[in-house]
Amino acid sequence: MSESAERGSKLLTYGLIVMVVSHTLTHVFGGIHTAIFSILRDEFSLTLQQLGLIAAIPPLCQAILAIPTGLLSDRIGSKKMLILSFIFAAAGAVLAGLARNPVMLVIAVSMVYINTTIYHPASYSYTTKMFTTSNRSKALGLHGAGGNLGHAIGPLAVSLLVGILAWQWRMVYLALAVPMIIGVVMVLFLESEDDESEGSQSVEEGGATKLFSTSLVMFLVYTALRSMGVSMISSFLVLYLQDIRGMDIALASFMSSATTLTGMIAAPTGGYMGSKFGDKRWLQISLFIAYIFLALSFNLPGNKLFILFYVLYGFTNTLGMAPRNALMAKLTPRRQRGLGYALMFLPGSIVGAIAPVVAGYLGGVIGLGNIFNIAIVINFGALLLLRFGVKVE
Repeated sequence: MSESAERGSKLLTYGLIVMVVSHTLTHVFGGIHTAIFSILRDEFSLTLQQLGLIAAIPPLCQAILAIPTGLLSDRIGSKKMLILSFIFAAAGAVLAGLARNPVMLVIAVSMVYINTTIYHPASYSYTTKMFTTSNRSKALGLHGAGGNLGHAIGPLAVSLLVGILAWQWRMVYLALAVPMIIGVVMVLFLESEDDESEGSQSVEEGGATKLFSTSLVMFLVYTALRSMGVSMISSFLVLYLQDIRGMDIALASFMSSATTLTGMIAAPTGGYMGSKFGDKRWLQISLFIAYIFLALSFNLPGNKLFILFYVLYGFTNTLGMAPRNALMAKLTPRRQRGLGYALMFLPGSIVGAIAPVVAGYLGGVIGLGNIFNIAIVINFGALLLLRFGVKVE
């Protein structure tokens, strides 16, 4: 067995450990600003539409930089891009900790979001190149578990530090900036992609030979629709739980993170199931079940039922994460994997800049609670497009 083949057959490697830990660190700030929307609304006297704008600007910055970062990742390699992402994360967190007005906060959160835009193409490209197609979904499942932990840490920190210990929200950003040093140190010891042999750059078994295909375009449209539904929900979830469900900020923020905490189990489980049953098939099954739970959570009375079904939604939704990312690897050539993953995240960034503004406007017109059912319908529409529009081997 060749060295590259041996690396591809071994699942738990130092490279994957670095990707999992770094994925956690890169996402710790993402959910903080929406978790403290009620505090920001009172401190800065903001309307629902203005809060939507605060949620929209950082994804817009992601959209603008998505393609350049993907191209740069393919050009200079993943290792340098990962270090750059941590620099942006730490700088954005420190600026957020010093923010004294909404403009400073938006700039800070935008820097934190740009960190993930730099990170994702490099990280996913590196991870998928490390493993054969038989192990790729499993590896991406472990990689996704790290990301879910990161998504959960931000709202959890708000729940504990702000809701229970009565810290100021700025201190949360400053406290979470410190662990970025760990990410930089781990990446410095990472093997460079330049060490790969020339033979490893050949077309993978069942892999794409060109970047743009009908199935890739349809997959990107599916991603945009799904991102629309997700963004409409996530931007105003904590505010909804406080204003309509009557939860305090500690419980509401915990609920926001609970679904992503379950992803620590769901992501690797989904990776295994995707490898066993096929990535596209398992993705469809998990999303269909997830959207049923999502609809039940927002339309049944009582907070206990909401908590039960929303946590189940989070778990089953994350079961499809690794298969989704593995599908993207199948739809892109190996030599353009960084650009491919930049394209995968681009629709979410574009839609993420639009959806909070639209949701904020609709919430002001038809009521905050009604925007979630609109998001549910959009999610089911995205699932239909995945079923009939995306063709893979």
